[in-house]
Amino acid sequence: MRLSAVLLLFSLQASAQTVDTIGWGHTALQTAYLKPGLRQYFIYMGDTASKKTLVFWYWLRSIEQVDGAFRITQHWYGQDTNMYREVYSLNKAADFAPVYHKEIKRGKTFAYNWADDRISGADSVWGNAAKDFSLAFSRPNLNWNLDIETFEMLPLGAGKAFAINFYDAGLDPPQYVVYKVSGSEVIQTLNGARVDCWRLITEGDAKNMHYTETYWISKRDHEFLKEEDRYGSGFRLKLLMPETTPDPMRKIQGV
Repeated sequence: MRLSAVLLLFSLQASAQTVDTIGWGHTALQTAYLKPGLRQYFIYMGDTASKKTLVFWYWLRSIEQVDGAFRITQHWYGQDTNMYREVYSLNKAADFAPVYHKEIKRGKTFAYNWADDRISGADSVWGNAAKDFSLAFSRPNLNWNLDIETFEMLPLGAGKAFAINFYDAGLDPPQYVVYKVSGSEVIQTLNGARVDCWRLITEGDAKNMHYTETYWISKRDHEFLKEEDRYGSGFRLKLLMPETTPDPMRKIQGV
């Protein structure tokens, strides 16, 4: 567990806030909340020191439930082809345990077989740049690339907090991150609806800067609607597009 998470965990315990450890043998994710379908997110990033530039992303996240598993496919689009990223993840439907993860970025493929006790490069995937990668785990963890879907399955409520053992495939070892419910708020979505949400936050210090990440998840439908982040002088905003938004993949393919 990284130091910022430890300090935050102790702080929450001192304030009598309920902290649930998410994972096997602990508080379970409520997988029934995760609904199949396509979600589209508009993201922009910037820095307060640069007042005339922004970086844009457009994310497609498709969720399917097949053969006792969740199959999640992501397409990330930016201003040029180098920003494009494709992600494919397979998780058990019963508890969202990771089984397989593959990313294609900058023309390279990184594919992993994921188990409770280790992750290793998938040797059956042709041209896999991660074929020699292997990392043993001391305890099961969750796929950090699927944080949006994970948050939608949390049993959110007033005064609750969650310690989640997240892992970003191929990078540093897994680490617990603490997310706490900081209250509720009614927000207006891009289609004009007013939705009552739980506000979930995490914060800490990394690379000599303080960061905060805030997420809004609807109380009724458990939908991830909005995210606002601050990293030192940098910021990021993520918004769920309305369901009526055309699928850009169909436009790209000429359908």
